[in-house]
Amino acid sequence: MDDDLRPDYRGETRWSRRGFLNSAALASLVLTLPRGAMAAIQRLKKPVQIGVIADLHHDVMHDGADRLGAFLKRMSEVQPDAILQLGDFAYPSPENRGIIRQFNDAHSRPLHVIGNHDLDMGLTTAQCVEEFRMPGRYYAQHIEGLQLLVLDGNDRESPSYKGGYPSYVGAEQVTWLKAQLATLEGPIIVACHQPLAGPFAVDNANEIQEILGSASDKVILVINGHSHIDEVVRVKDVTYLHVNSASYQWVGSDHRHQSYAEDVHEKHPWISCTCPYRDCLFTTLTVDPENLTVQVEGVRSSWVGASPAELGVDVHPSLTVGEEIAPRIRDRRLMKVIKVTKNQP
Repeated sequence: MDDDLRPDYRGETRWSRRGFLNSAALASLVLTLPRGAMAAIQRLKKPVQIGVIADLHHDVMHDGADRLGAFLKRMSEVQPDAILQLGDFAYPSPENRGIIRQFNDAHSRPLHVIGNHDLDMGLTTAQCVEEFRMPGRYYAQHIEGLQLLVLDGNDRESPSYKGGYPSYVGAEQVTWLKAQLATLEGPIIVACHQPLAGPFAVDNANEIQEILGSASDKVILVINGHSHIDEVVRVKDVTYLHVNSASYQWVGSDHRHQSYAEDVHEKHPWISCTCPYRDCLFTTLTVDPENLTVQVEGVRSSWVGASPAELGVDVHPSLTVGEEIAPRIRDRRLMKVIKVTKNQP
């Protein structure tokens, strides 16, 4: 690849852990956590960090390996307690064993979520579980006192299915989720590729939100990929974080265009249906029992070529280019509400 075509992954990803925590306190967007979740966070004996990457789409992008390398380089500096990919990572095929192994070998606790595109090309859930080395298509993981519950949003029994990719959390998982929430003390983070709230949510989002809302004193955060946006939604005292794609915003075949050199598009034709991000986007989540916060470390980038707005694309009626649709993951700090009385100055 020519140097002028290679994304520059250096930029803001060079922050030290201490530097991030100091800057986040000053510059991040401050959002409130439910009061009940504070006791759950206090159960942790130390801050817990998870490095998160979503929607790499290695089988679409020409530089997926470089993007994953940027994420893993940053994780080698941060040294989180786990790394997690939120789906649409790479087809679980023999051709992709190298990049899957690269992720799995980078940490002692590599975690996976199954995305809808991981099941393209006739590939199966069983192949994802085997190739990604997952304990199951949905599972629980204990991370230094933090409980991670991973769901599979690709179930097919949705009564309101209208075509396209399935987007549903089925009855078997619902029963399991209820049992986990009843048993675990928390704090709990729930992860699913498809959103459980907000734009592009699963067909039974209302059902899942009711279940999670009933455990809002334990569930401190719900995270998803799939939407390729940077957004936070609050439903029934539970905070839902949409983690932006590592690679691009999809604009579809009606808006095909060239962002890279012609030879890149010849070898990777689906890139013409995207607005790529120049740099890999990812985040590090830090749950801090001392400050009672959940910190979101962001990465800012820029478009390669035209943006969706310049192409005249309306991605979703509730989303705005430059806000939720942008080549970035914003710094955020979820924290306890401090009430101010009338007598305070």
